Amino acid sequence: MNALADTPSVPVLDLFSLKGQNALITGGSRGIGRAISLALAQAGARVVLAQRDLTNTITRDEIRAAGGQADIIGCDLNDVGDCKTVFDKALELTPEIHILINCGGMLSRCDTVDVTTEDWHYVINVNLNSLFILCQAAGRHMIPLGRGRIINVASLNSFIGGFRVASYSAAKGGVTQLTKALSNEWAKHNITVNAIAPGSIATDINTEARKDPSFVESRLLGTPGNRWGSPDDFRGPAVFLASAASAFITGEVITVDGGAMAKGPI
Repeated sequence: MNALADTPSVPVLDLFSLKGQNALITGGSRGIGRAISLALAQAGARVVLAQRDLTNTITRDEIRAAGGQADIIGCDLNDVGDCKTVFDKALELTPEIHILINCGGMLSRCDTVDVTTEDWHYVINVNLNSLFILCQAAGRHMIPLGRGRIINVASLNSFIGGFRVASYSAAKGGVTQLTKALSNEWAKHNITVNAIAPGSIATDINTEARKDPSFVESRLLGTPGNRWGSPDDFRGPAVFLASAASAFITGEVITVDGGAMAKGPI
């Protein structure tokens, strides 16, 4: 039986290096996922982008243009069967996966009384069921390796109910609990499982909502940092959790929210 490895005794900045690491990332073609993909590549990792739209090559091309390694494989997070093939596709490109980033997701705003069964299952599939399948595949691959880093993207809705996002809140609540459950089970195999919970971040998932000035203002009032976050705010936390710098951290949910959770409703 292995256990979480000791933090290497190296110069501190070397702890953040991802040279020689291979990362599989969902949702890496845009927003937070794109920023994380670029950051991991800049830290030295080879990146495999699992995405539905194979024509969107912007992230891959930018990584390659900077001298990094990146490839794209197909993945529809709403298709459970397709998700089960993702790891095998990635392993056709690289013999080992050391880092899994589950960033792909979607949000649907709707009065709960109007949510259809089909809409409910779609949101749960994309945000939670696919994430479980990929985590399970990662565990099966990483346990024999005796090493691994899994980072799930949660949400402040993992902790609060929000408004008109019942399916999303249910899914993201599940993400945090799954993160903790897997961290307990796999720490003995030198695999850390953590999550990052974004607060109010300006991405295309909330483009329509941000057209309402009152919505934007209410989020600012609840954020001591007094600004909306940007995808670039996730580069540092992701590299930290993917690297040896976080070797003795597992089962944690790091909120990247400008202080919103600490402030609370008062």
